[in-house]
Amino acid sequence: MSDAEAKRLAHSEYWDDRYAEVGSDKRAHEWFRSFNDLEPFFDRHLFQVRGPETAPKILHLGSGDSTIPQDFWRKGYKDQLCVDFSSVVVETMSKRESETGGINWKQADVREMDLIPSESVDIAFDKGTLDAMIHGSPWDPPDDVLDNTGRYIREVFRVLKSDAVFIYTTYRQPHFIKPLLECGGVDCVDWDIQVDILGGADGSFDYYGFVLKKLSPAFAASTERETQKVDSG
Repeated sequence: MSDAEAKRLAHSEYWDDRYAEVGSDKRAHEWFRSFNDLEPFFDRHLFQVRGPETAPKILHLGSGDSTIPQDFWRKGYKDQLCVDFSSVVVETMSKRESETGGINWKQADVREMDLIPSESVDIAFDKGTLDAMIHGSPWDPPDDVLDNTGRYIREVFRVLKSDAVFIYTTYRQPHFIKPLLECGGVDCVDWDIQVDILGGADGSFDYYGFVLKKLSPAFAASTERETQKVDSG
């Protein structure tokens, strides 16, 4: 994919056209591994930690027409919100799953989720959405990449409860992704970040599962002071 084509992925018009072309009776694509591929990862970081009996509020970020919400529903998770900026896919999924209680689809740009109150989400999940905002050099991301990803991550941080978890899967190398998850130092957010190597499917390259948790303000301040001490010698 050319850089010009990659830029289009961050715009709703591209996805409206793509989902309209596929049609309402088919799925476009299951990005970045299927539920079966990711189930061991989910088991470690969601099912065993936040079982359905705890009734967590789950937010799917840029959900598209993925099966993951339905797969979670079959596991017993009945409080899920799926947001996507494509009006076409939101309408399609709302109709397709109209009889599935406990999953709601809303049109929203993940960079500006005014419809979601602050500190109201227990689990946020991203599989391909952050990546759709990334193009250009990974060593020196363009300004629009830093702006889009920064706005997005700050919104995710805002809507998560203090003990919530942000789960993110990608094929991109962690050393390129971590600075973006921390907003590149601009109005940065403080995460505790764990990375699992998920391995490739059918001999493909590795994927990575990120598990991010909010650091408490006191811990973040302590970490910053220690960093400053090291930097100052």
